[in-house]
Amino acid sequence: MAEAVVKPRIRGFICTTAHPAGCASNVNAQIQVAEAARKDGAGSLRVLVIGASTGYGLAARIAAGAMYGAGSVGVFFERESNGAKSGTPGFYNTAAYHRYAMENGLISANVNGDAYSHEIKRKTLELVASRLGEVDMVIYSLASPKRTDPDTGEIYQSVLNPIGETYVGKTIDLNREVINEVTVEPATDEGIRGTVGVMGGDDLCLWSEALLEAGLLAEGARIVPFSYIGPALTWPIYRSGTIGRAKEHLERTTKAIEGRLRSTVGGRAMVSVNKAVITQASAAIPVVPLYISLLYRIMRERGVHEDPIQQMVRLFSDHVGPGGTPSVDGEDRIRLDDLELEASVQREIDTVWPTITTENFRALTDYDAYKRGFRQLFGFEVDGVDYDEPVELEAEI
Repeated sequence: MAEAVVKPRIRGFICTTAHPAGCASNVNAQIQVAEAARKDGAGSLRVLVIGASTGYGLAARIAAGAMYGAGSVGVFFERESNGAKSGTPGFYNTAAYHRYAMENGLISANVNGDAYSHEIKRKTLELVASRLGEVDMVIYSLASPKRTDPDTGEIYQSVLNPIGETYVGKTIDLNREVINEVTVEPATDEGIRGTVGVMGGDDLCLWSEALLEAGLLAEGARIVPFSYIGPALTWPIYRSGTIGRAKEHLERTTKAIEGRLRSTVGGRAMVSVNKAVITQASAAIPVVPLYISLLYRIMRERGVHEDPIQQMVRLFSDHVGPGGTPSVDGEDRIRLDDLELEASVQREIDTVWPTITTENFRALTDYDAYKRGFRQLFGFEVDGVDYDEPVELEAEI
């Protein structure tokens, strides 16, 4: 047992501490949302979530368990506590969900390690076979700045750059909290290749083939990777940039996997395009924190804002839950970003965006809520948590 008072250590988009009680409170709040949408008598569900400890992956696991009583195996790469040093938020998130699953008789098994490696894939397949038998659904929600190819040993490194032309745009300096102009040079060919190597579909393909070869995909199984498109405002640095090139590769790969699933287990593979949300990764992308701050203000005022758990409840309820029929666009993608990209929402953003300055950005956007939301990712500024009290740092997953 190791107790300590844990305080936030934050600079810009980096936080090096996490609060166990705050993370647990966040998870419990998501569980309550999912339980309110419980689907009694909807049939059993067995889920593998790759990238299960934070963000959309965590929310998907919670939604499956709390809505359908799903058994799940979660894969993630997190650090547990070490002496008086706290673990990562994903570690405490997982511990909180695991505790809920155990208390409610749900299967919950976890694999902590590099999901890109053959070793972790083998461990996961063994755990799926022994605990679940087969899986009805695979959620793929990995986010990492680099990936080592498990066959060649080549290390791919992702970059955040436009392609073809220099990008000049408005952003917020999260350290100084001022609006300034950011200039980002075009990516090199190596940068594009590295980003596709990390964030494209190669690893998803390896997981899909491994599960098929091991006979662990149930009849009608679905594989759902997550993606993002966003509005034209962010395209130069996102969808038209290196990340977008990787997302396009992911979408093409998913279509190829769809063909394999249909011919083998009568299953489906579909990309779910989700709404912009606050994550540590998105905070590092120029333009995006300021865009999200404005987007959240507008969507909250209109009563259409969704956090990851609301998005995942909608994903299961409307598209991929037991017996559900997915609704897809012309590219066979589920579009959970429909409320974000609604024409009147984006028109208001386009109107307000040019007027934002250092002097007025707090009045025009929901930046203070963005800032609090970022801290809450790490378990801080959560209502009801006493941050002056020592808290247990060790946890079971």
